[in-house]
Amino acid sequence: MNYQIWGHTHRHAVEEILLHLLPDCAAGEGDDTGGDFCKSVLSVQGDTFTASASARVKGRCCEGKCIDTVKDGSDPLARKRLETELVKLAVYDAIVPAFRQPPVWGALTGVRPAKLARSLIERGRSPEETEAWLRERFYVSPERAALTMSAAKMAQEMDRKRSKNGISLYVGIPFCPTRCSYCSFISSAVGKNAALIEPYVEALCREVLESGALAKSLGMTVDSLYIGGGTPTTLSSIQLDRLLSALENAFDLSRLFDYTVEAGRPDTITLEKLAVLRAHGVTRVSVNPQSMDDEVLRLAGRKHTAQDVIERYMQVRETGFQSVNMDLIAGLAGDSPDGFAKTVDTLLDLGPENITVHTLAVKRGADLRDISANLAQQEQVGHMLAYAQNVLSAHNYHAYYLYRQKFSAGGFENVGWCRPGAENFYNVSMMEELQTVVSLGAGGVSKRVDRITGKIERFTNPKYPAEYLGAQERILQGKRRLLEK
Repeated sequence: MNYQIWGHTHRHAVEEILLHLLPDCAAGEGDDTGGDFCKSVLSVQGDTFTASASARVKGRCCEGKCIDTVKDGSDPLARKRLETELVKLAVYDAIVPAFRQPPVWGALTGVRPAKLARSLIERGRSPEETEAWLRERFYVSPERAALTMSAAKMAQEMDRKRSKNGISLYVGIPFCPTRCSYCSFISSAVGKNAALIEPYVEALCREVLESGALAKSLGMTVDSLYIGGGTPTTLSSIQLDRLLSALENAFDLSRLFDYTVEAGRPDTITLEKLAVLRAHGVTRVSVNPQSMDDEVLRLAGRKHTAQDVIERYMQVRETGFQSVNMDLIAGLAGDSPDGFAKTVDTLLDLGPENITVHTLAVKRGADLRDISANLAQQEQVGHMLAYAQNVLSAHNYHAYYLYRQKFSAGGFENVGWCRPGAENFYNVSMMEELQTVVSLGAGGVSKRVDRITGKIERFTNPKYPAEYLGAQERILQGKRRLLEK
């Protein structure tokens, strides 16, 4: 879709709302050529802003208009915030009439809605006023507004809990037994990359030791540790033992709120590996079925069955782990609302402390046939998520963190559900950007969070294992520059 702007320079705001509403259409500044088109206009009189928009979508023409006054006209940030807000709302009002039904997240863009809710509360709104603002100002559905406030409340609790100089620590293992058909992460199938695993573990242990020394010199303490991927249990029990020993030697892990390892793929879990995790003090393990339908698993490229999931889950319990997470994905190929409901019910029978419900991102740039299919899938995914929310809530699970699917059809979300007291500190801290995160391994993104200003700076490790192996000195220098500021 081409768009034009008049009276302002908020191109990013216009593109963000367009891609939020029309993820299958590329948005770019350009002339009206007779196809889908949007024009955004902003006028300012003193402290009063008027945003208007006209749009043509699928041959239907509509207009939108929003007017508001900034409370503190001398604050440039407040003025800019209101300008971008009104620009988005006007475009939303001009485009939504072309839809069969409005998006469940309304005009709200961005991947961290709970962080926005917290900022509103910090600026003086009550939780009740904030929830009403989400519904009335941005047309967020009551269900999503409630999810947002639940996650925001938990983030506030975790923010009070964190240590004064605490950090979260992430360790990435970018290898999997096979690559799943839906995967968009930086991970390598073991088959053709097996020779990289041992040198990767050696390089990772070096980064662990060097980063630990740096963290200690800066007086940093570790609040939470998360080993993810990829599939960390792709490593052998000996390699896992070596890595976890390096972490213990490099960092003080005596005051962790939680210590998670993603066992992930059931076909990588063994009693020997579970014993290693227990011996090193791991407190939380993820066993991720994604679905409990064997045909759906086959189509996704998973080399395990639903029965394998149940057996490995029982092994995890028998080994003594008291906190287990299980991931599901709504929208997998071959799945249906009824099939997804059976998966949710099966997991509830197993009784893990955490159930994380992910939404499959629908591809962008689809042709017309794909767009029709995407709309149908969007409706199905909506039914799946509604079932999960209703049933999990009824079984004493609550939403403790969430993040949005950026630029995906339907604009749905990923939600972490847990039993009371089973909240994972790392997930909340990372998603809400509560504290500095030190990330180790290929593709790791370290973030320095200024506790006073909230400013965030980043350093990213090389993405791929082969690149990572030869970049140890550059990685250490980059982390030092980031953390010593």
